[in-house]
Amino acid sequence: MEEGRYKIDIKKFLPHRPPMLLVSNMPFIGPESVITEFDITSDCIFIDNNYFVEAGLIENAAQTCSAIVGQSYFDKEDLEGTSNKLVGYISAIKKVEIFGLPQVNDTIVTKARLISRYDTEGLSICTMSSSTFRNDDLIVDCTLNCLIQEV
Repeated sequence: MEEGRYKIDIKKFLPHRPPMLLVSNMPFIGPESVITEFDITSDCIFIDNNYFVEAGLIENAAQTCSAIVGQSYFDKEDLEGTSNKLVGYISAIKKVEIFGLPQVNDTIVTKARLISRYDTEGLSICTMSSSTFRNDDLIVDCTLNCLIQEV
């Protein structure tokens, strides 16, 4: 397994806040991969008829993916997320396959890895792949292009 950090409070590093924060925990983050968890609750804005809808699954993948590149804009010793401010954008959804929708009270686990990255001053353009699981069942497989910008 690659060297990384464990049990980081993702809420300190993503600009999202409820109701748009779609990551509950980040058990692992390394230079080229990340694992996140999201506990789906009934007050989530992406719930329809007790199901977590497709847009929510894609946004969860994007938030998970952005953590990989976003971490490089923070000081290594910064465990509070105070050393930088970032904004991220999905610039393209290259592929998305959704095999099932999780329900309220499910926990999904999303695993992402960096495929490519191009950096300019204050901006990173990257391609990442992501797989989301409910229990051990694959429910989403996607590839996203993202822009991460320092503000």
